[in-house]
Amino acid sequence: MSLSIGIVGLPNVGKSTLFQTLTRKEVDRANYPFCTIDPNVGVVVVPDSRVEKLASLTNSAKKVYTAIEFVDIAGLVKDAHRGEGLGNKFLSHIRETDAMIYVLRGFANKKIISTQNNIDPIAEKEILDTELILKDLETATKIWDKAQKEAKTGNKKSLEKLEILEKIKILLSQGKILAEENFDEAEKNILREYQFLTDKPRLYLLNGGKGEIAPEIIQTFIKRDWPYLVIDVKNEFEAGDLSGEERASLSLPKQSGLDILIQKSYSLLNLITFLTTGEDETRAWTIPKGSTAPQAGGAIHTDFEKNFIRAEVIDWQDLLNSGGFAKAREKGLLRLEGKEYIVRDGDVITIRHGA
Repeated sequence: MSLSIGIVGLPNVGKSTLFQTLTRKEVDRANYPFCTIDPNVGVVVVPDSRVEKLASLTNSAKKVYTAIEFVDIAGLVKDAHRGEGLGNKFLSHIRETDAMIYVLRGFANKKIISTQNNIDPIAEKEILDTELILKDLETATKIWDKAQKEAKTGNKKSLEKLEILEKIKILLSQGKILAEENFDEAEKNILREYQFLTDKPRLYLLNGGKGEIAPEIIQTFIKRDWPYLVIDVKNEFEAGDLSGEERASLSLPKQSGLDILIQKSYSLLNLITFLTTGEDETRAWTIPKGSTAPQAGGAIHTDFEKNFIRAEVIDWQDLLNSGGFAKAREKGLLRLEGKEYIVRDGDVITIRHGA
């Protein structure tokens, strides 16, 4: 699966520094608003120690990790939905992503120009939310107008669409984020079809040292169940090339904040990982949570799903503890699963097929 996450925020909050730290791809981080006009795109692997351990177990010649595409989108400002600050162009870049990371400024470095009078992450979040809501309302209204004309012919599907769009318009006009609302499957299909910006999952990155983010800000995010991370992006940028051991020697957490961010970005999309392992390669595969064994086979090759017979399945830790497939089979830990089996995160799977 190709996964794309947009990095959004107001100008000069640390988006491009975050992007460069994630991808080690050089981008223009000049200290002025709108230095990023065209989105920078970089692909990073999702850290997964299971790949390392299984590759060692089966003496794999190659290791392949799941990956995420990060898109550094230029800074949004108030009235971006009207084109302010070249906003319309930037909003279209967000539409093409699967999820968003809101970078919210928590650091107080006066040398870094701010477009706001005060350092207030929640106020910044509200500005971003408002611009996306207004753009979605504009989109919904245009679609609703067209659907209304089609509905006059008595077309049943158009009438149903009109009703759903009416609900979406009302929610947006009330300032609601669509991703935080409940929808049935028909409504979700409409949301997916038109890629509403506020329907995308989001993770909030509070950029600053823990001492710089006021406790009441943290409590607000916790109370409202907004998924967040506190990361000092500048420090992570400076420590980006250090190994886990080097980080520990400097009293830094062995796992970097950026590794945690990558993993949280992956889980944000409600995805899981299953694995395949052997002498040729150990590979992590991405599938939506709730996928069946044939669908997992389809992630490997479309013929595997079409011609699925059964899957041989074992939890990765059980395989590791057993010392390999042969001993796991002796212990009865390898299971044969059919078409109805729901794949679990960390399953090691061998697909049997008739292709």
